[in-house]
Amino acid sequence: MKIDSYSAQETLEIGKKMGAEAKPGAVYTLMGDLGVGKTVFSQGFAQGLGITEPVNSPTFTVIQEYDGGRLPFYHFDVYRIGHVEEMEEIGYEDYFYGRGVCLIEWADLIEEILPEHSICIRMEKELEKGFDYRRITVEENI
Repeated sequence: MKIDSYSAQETLEIGKKMGAEAKPGAVYTLMGDLGVGKTVFSQGFAQGLGITEPVNSPTFTVIQEYDGGRLPFYHFDVYRIGHVEEMEEIGYEDYFYGRGVCLIEWADLIEEILPEHSICIRMEKELEKGFDYRRITVEENI
């Protein structure tokens, strides 16, 4: 599925809708270049889960946990992961195969350990369609 977003607010709303539809145990992979709107999408996703506290990209902590919504939300940013073994140190399997929802920014960096069943979200800019335009492609990996 391809979705067009023409503003940060639209990207937030798309994330919110997907968060509202998220099921326990779901893993979402979020990929795209720097500045494409991954954090804005993540904030909307958290809102869709009913999380009211501020959500920021966990770049330096790798994971932020949020328990205030209808499901536990595990927000990963693996941009600074040097080796996949670092994911083992934080116990990624407990998150990936638990009852909460995982959203993993820069997931392509840890592709070899991602669950077989995940939902891939790719965000891309197309400047010829405007500075704020984003193409959001959603594919289910089964």
